[in-house]
Amino acid sequence: MNIQILNPVEHPHWDDMLLSADRATFFHSSAWARVLSESYGYIPLYFTIIENGKLFGLIPVMEIKSFLTGRRGVSLPFTDMCDPLAEDPEAFEALLKKAAEYGRQARWKYIEMRGGGTFQSHQPASAEHFVHCLDLSADEAGVCSNFKPNIRRNIRKAEKEGVSVALERSRASVNVFYRLHCGTRRHHGLPPQPWPFFKKIHEHVIAAGKGFVALARYQKRWVAGAVYALYRDQAIYKYGASDRGLQHLRPNNLVMWEAIRWCCRNGIRALGFGRTEPENEGLLQFKRGWGAVEGRLQYHQLDLRSNRFVGETAGPNTSYAAFKTLPLPMLRLAGHLLYRHVG
Repeated sequence: MNIQILNPVEHPHWDDMLLSADRATFFHSSAWARVLSESYGYIPLYFTIIENGKLFGLIPVMEIKSFLTGRRGVSLPFTDMCDPLAEDPEAFEALLKKAAEYGRQARWKYIEMRGGGTFQSHQPASAEHFVHCLDLSADEAGVCSNFKPNIRRNIRKAEKEGVSVALERSRASVNVFYRLHCGTRRHHGLPPQPWPFFKKIHEHVIAAGKGFVALARYQKRWVAGAVYALYRDQAIYKYGASDRGLQHLRPNNLVMWEAIRWCCRNGIRALGFGRTEPENEGLLQFKRGWGAVEGRLQYHQLDLRSNRFVGETAGPNTSYAAFKTLPLPMLRLAGHLLYRHVG
């Protein structure tokens, strides 16, 4: 098989070619590649098989070079799920072999793939998460009928309290969301992703019509928000944030409902809720309430020194008490310094 290493940022017809792959998602697109490479300086290395102008196979990889965490290939950093695309197991194995050969020459420690269990079900998983996907093929009323009663109550409560939601694509809306995001991350004991990352999301995704921001307002105060990405007839709930002091108004529920209503009215057939760690019971309960189909997402890590897939690995801590007490400027600085290394 003829395997090429391409950079979708530089390939003039990448997104057109991607349309030939039925299982391609937003995370395989050039827009997301631009966000990651321009925000963090990662090098895109997309291992591809192209036959007669059709994308026959793909493992998208970003090369991370860090003096803190080492060299490695990740498919893809800051991406919930990015299945390798292959017409058959033989194509997948050929792509993986090529990526491993490249990685050894580049002195990577490992290659991590976030998805692709179809091809790797016989291998141990390095991590496992939940994923949820909501079918939007029915009309709004039909979709709403599958919500759990508490979700419908929370939507009505938010409306009764006077919460309103706006769907926007402006730079100002991303600024508002980022302020909420920083507060939410501090509450969870984590630094926020650096502002340039969200600036690039606006530039390459939201302003380009490939996503939107949903913001909830209460008495002239922004109280919750979410960032969504769009691809073909799919939408992805990528980030959510809220003012912790006003969560009793249930603005997050109204944000999600208004986003779902927009999707139903604009030809979106499915909404992905992203990954959720098994220990995050609160977020799991929120996502399960919308009537979405729940599945399992496995990550696989190929150790390039032993040429074996490793079992469950210790990921970064999900909360650090010290971050909960930092002033926001210092917390943002921590995110700016750290995130490119964790990928």
